[in-house]
Amino acid sequence: MSAYPTPASLAESTASDHYTLELLDSALKVDAAEWDSLLAQQSHATPFMRHAYLAAMETSDSANADTGWTPVFCLLKKNGVLEAACALYAKTHSYGEYVFDWAWADAYQRHGLQYYPKGVLAVPFTPVPGSRLLAKNEQARTLLLKGVIDWAQEAELSSVHMLFGAEDDLQAAKNLGLMLRHTVQFHWHNRHPQSGIAFQSFDEFLASLNQEKRKKIRQERRRVHDAGVTFDVIEGANISDADWDFFYACYERTYLEHGNAPYLTRAFFQSMQRNMPENWVLLIANQDGRRIASSLIAVQDSVAYGRYWGALERVDNLHFETCYYQPLEWCIARGISRFEGGAQGQHKMARALMPVQTSSAHWLAHPGFAEAVERFLEREGQGIAQYMDELHERSPFRQATP
Repeated sequence: MSAYPTPASLAESTASDHYTLELLDSALKVDAAEWDSLLAQQSHATPFMRHAYLAAMETSDSANADTGWTPVFCLLKKNGVLEAACALYAKTHSYGEYVFDWAWADAYQRHGLQYYPKGVLAVPFTPVPGSRLLAKNEQARTLLLKGVIDWAQEAELSSVHMLFGAEDDLQAAKNLGLMLRHTVQFHWHNRHPQSGIAFQSFDEFLASLNQEKRKKIRQERRRVHDAGVTFDVIEGANISDADWDFFYACYERTYLEHGNAPYLTRAFFQSMQRNMPENWVLLIANQDGRRIASSLIAVQDSVAYGRYWGALERVDNLHFETCYYQPLEWCIARGISRFEGGAQGQHKMARALMPVQTSSAHWLAHPGFAEAVERFLEREGQGIAQYMDELHERSPFRQATP
């Protein structure tokens, strides 16, 4: 039984096809096997859209109504069979999204209008590109997004934002006239820029870089080594309760040092340990017999995702070693094809993480504001394209010899 009314326009426009849209107020009301089966059929599936991950966000009190993320799970069915699904959140703020619309909210407020609540199609606190509209085909994907927009309009949400969507999601958005917005992330690819062959060692990777970058990385690594720091790499189910406790102490310390409480609770990571252990790799830095820092990366298939880090003590360049060099060395050893470094961070280019364009799609209910935002996005998009060109001109890799 739906916790929200089905948009009348969807039922009217597709009555002959017997489509229904169920809107549920909890991941726990969604059949996990059905959801994950649909996810597995997508072009850009990530572990962060798994049912266990989204449910853990909710049950751990990390992303639920109490924290300003009211879940609305949307299930499109045809003759009672699941055809498409998505995770929508009705939000009362813009924290934890990494596609910034604070200026839009401020403009609404200055004109006496309410920007919140708004709708967000995203994985909370997880700026990883991937499938957002899980669907069996293009028609179902577009119909699902149409149903979401229709419901948002009837529920008087100011807007709907699909963040870090896959290409087929963005195509569905364009089909419905949504506005696209582009941002830049930095990803490392495990292949030599000239030969295209995967690196066999970290030294071979270093040899592909220009002299300046190669020298800088060696200096940074040497400082960490000379400080007596060593690393343990612990994979999957081998990560113990004590390991997870230490990681969380590091993660929490980093947020508190910046004046904020951490987004994710300890209970969230307990759920990851219990339900998704195979998707995690923990790197722990040691000095003089003490654990001093850690980083947590997620992994699925041949892709690794840099996610969280923290330190209890300070060592020069420890962050770079823990978050980049050690994970890249692990990726090379395991034959991982790509390492995604997360949101923003132009400094990552010095570590050979190259710029990649990521995109989101936006619908605003207010016609006047929609026009203003569309003009803004056109100007911003031109700036992003120029920025990408400038970044590629500053490649850290050696130029091919003629």
